[in-house]
Order: sequence, then structure tokens, then C-alpha cells
Amino acid sequence: MATEMRNRSMAGMVLIAFGIILLLGYVIDTGLLVLPMMALIFALAGIRTHNAGWFIPAGILGGIGLGAALIETLPLAEPVKGGVFLLSFAAGWATIPLLSALFADERVWWPFIPGGVMAVIGSLILIGEGGFTLLDLIFNRAGWIWPVALIGVGVILLLRREAE
Repeated sequence: MATEMRNRSMAGMVLIAFGIILLLGYVIDTGLLVLPMMALIFALAGIRTHNAGWFIPAGILGGIGLGAALIETLPLAEPVKGGVFLLSFAAGWATIPLLSALFADERVWWPFIPGGVMAVIGSLILIGEGGFTLLDLIFNRAGWIWPVALIGVGVILLLRREAE
């Protein structure tokens, strides 16, 4: 009962903070600050409750907010913008396990999967022509390998589960 009350209180505080941020947008130009401020609110909620679930939206919104701020404020060429955005988004995913390890009662590793994929693709975009060639090879010319690999991993997981 106490945990349910604490969760309800935290959700109420988060909603009030979001409302304040959105109302501020009518008074001052919050622009690129909205997503980082929302990320900070989620992160603070996670730190206060020691619940890793709050760090998921914190990392996602923080990464998107960082990417948006960088591509809007830095003089970047068009293809570079995509790479910078993906690397920023990947950094947001990487903060989820970091914050969870520091402030929560649980450890999570799965955010490294989407974050790692985004980091690799973003890095290949930044490399330039060679990176685009490799992306074309991976996703177009050898695109049939991904579905086969997913099916294979799925079969292995099912067989391991039945063996236990």
C-alpha cells in the first residue's frame, strides 16, 4: 500500500512538473529546452524512487533533446546531422543502464542494444561514403541475412527454454 501511494505521489509530481514546463512555453521561449527538462524530471523521479523504469523515458527524451539541440545549433552539413542525431540518441540510451546502476535497485543492460545499433549507424554516417557503402551492404544487398538471423536466434531461445 505504501509503495502504491508513493508511486501515485511521484506520478502526480511528474505531471505537475510537466504542466509547469508547458505553461512556461507560453511565457518564455522554452524551445529546445522542453525535452531535456522533461528528461531531467524523469531522471529525478527515478533517483527519488530508486526505480529504473523512470530512467527509460529520461534517457530517450534526453538523447532526442541533445540531438535536436546539436543539429539546430551547430553548423552541420545535411548528412552529418543524421549521424550526430543518432549518436546523441544512442548516448541517451546509454544513460539508462548508467543511471540504473547508480541510483536504482536493479541493473539493466538491454538499452545497450538499441543504443549500440544507433551508435554504429550514426558512426557509419559520419564516416561518409565508405560508411554509406557499408550501410547499403548491410541493409540492402545482404538484407536477407537479418530475418534469417532473427529466426535462428528465436529458435535457439525456444530450444534452450524447453531444455531447462
